[in-house]
Amino acid sequence: MIHVIQRLRHALVGAAVLGSLVLAAPAQAAQEGTWSEVRQAGVLRCGAAVSPPYVMRDPKSGEYSGVFPELCRQFGEEVLKVKVEFVDSNWDSIVAGLQSQKWDVSVSLNDTPQRRQAIAFTAPAVDYSINFTYNKHNPKLPRQISSLADIDKPGTNVVVMSGTAADKAITAEFKQAKIMRLPGFDETRLALMSKRADLLADDNMTNQLLTATHPDWATTFTPVPMLGKQGIAFGLRKETPPADIEAFNAFIARKKADGAIDGLVKASIEASLTQTR
Repeated sequence: MIHVIQRLRHALVGAAVLGSLVLAAPAQAAQEGTWSEVRQAGVLRCGAAVSPPYVMRDPKSGEYSGVFPELCRQFGEEVLKVKVEFVDSNWDSIVAGLQSQKWDVSVSLNDTPQRRQAIAFTAPAVDYSINFTYNKHNPKLPRQISSLADIDKPGTNVVVMSGTAADKAITAEFKQAKIMRLPGFDETRLALMSKRADLLADDNMTNQLLTATHPDWATTFTPVPMLGKQGIAFGLRKETPPADIEAFNAFIARKKADGAIDGLVKASIEASLTQTR
């Protein structure tokens, strides 16, 4: 009888150990994480949608530049020690492509509560808020715009890149003006310049480039309080282990501390202005 009990004890212990190993296997696999997989593959894939000066793409060579592509390139080469590839995306699919593992990192994403339900974020690399560029000679608009109520009127057309943080922000604010949602950076600017749209809603830095390029007619209205104020960061898959996110955050913190990000912002603005002159 004693021998039977001992055998039962050994069997139960063995089953418990086996069960713990089975349960631990997925957890261990999860903890290996994104960067381990990237190192094994030897390449970091960065999904990118154009939005100067944060993300720029040379139409001839297809090469990416700007604040976030350069940071993604440096993180891959300096920290992960791998090659970096950029995958073309747009603002409507920049999150879905990350979720479906078409790339490892989405560059230059606004950190919003809605997106946090689907993906994870690094610490912000730069700050963001929304303002409006318009033609100061447009007779449909007030000579002095002082509030959103001055432009949220029937017959006013506001253009915005579809799927962006600016799109979501103005959708929540505008009740009477018509919102034109177009897929890309160039399309929205052409709509404003051709006078199909009365105002362009975009982030403050991007609109700064437009007014600097066309000072003869372009001016901006910035709401008070700031509209859509948030950080711009890198998007990561929801299951990314905290240690992997922290590794990226440490990299961003170093680049902020040594002034590298400020330098990238200035250089990207200058490059954007040069391309449009």
